[in-house]
Amino acid sequence: ATNHFAREVHMDEISVGLGIDPLAFRLNNLSHERLRCTLVAAAEAFGWETRDNSSGKGYGMAIGYGAGSFTAQIAEVTVENQEARVDRVVVGFDCGLVVNPDGARNQIEGSIVMGMGTALWETVEFDGGRVLNAGFARYRVPRIGDTPEIEVVVTGGDDVPSSGAGEAGIVPTAAAIATAVRDATGTAVEQLPIVPNL
Repeated sequence: ATNHFAREVHMDEISVGLGIDPLAFRLNNLSHERLRCTLVAAAEAFGWETRDNSSGKGYGMAIGYGAGSFTAQIAEVTVENQEARVDRVVVGFDCGLVVNPDGARNQIEGSIVMGMGTALWETVEFDGGRVLNAGFARYRVPRIGDTPEIEVVVTGGDDVPSSGAGEAGIVPTAAAIATAVRDATGTAVEQLPIVPNL
C-alpha cells in the first residue's frame, strides 16, 4: 500500500501540475487493459464528469493491484475543521472469475475501511522512545460511524481464473483519499496519516 500511495499521489501531482483532469491523465497513460477497465467502470459508476465541486468537497482516485487482482477507487471527501470525512468510495474491481459476488464485495468493503485507518488515523506515537498509544483507547482505528457509502463494480470476466479479493482492495485506498483531500484543500498530501497533518 505504501508504494501505491507514493506512486498515485505523485501521478495526481503531475496531472495537477499539467492542468489535466486526473482521470484523463491516467487514461492517456494507462495501457494495462484490466486496470483501465476498472478505472473506467469506477469513473462511470461514480459520475466523475458530473461531480459537485462545492466548498470543502474533494474527489480523488487511485489504481492498484495485488494478489493477481486489479482495482481503481474514487473517493469523495469533505474537509472541515481540520478533519477529513470520507463520504463515498466507488470501486472498479477485477479479481477474475467471481464465484461468490457477495463475498468478494464484503472483502473489498472491509479492505476500504481498513485502508481508511491507514489513510486518516492509524499511527504509533512515541515520546523519547516510549509508545504513547499502546492501547486502543489512544490508537484510533475506523469505527462503524466512519464507514462511507461504498459501491463495488466487478469488472472481471469468467474467462480469467479467480484471484484474491482482499489484498488488492486495500492498496489504493489511502492514495484515493489523499488525492481527494488534496482536491478539497489545494495542498498536496505527502505523508500518512492525513488528519493530524491537515
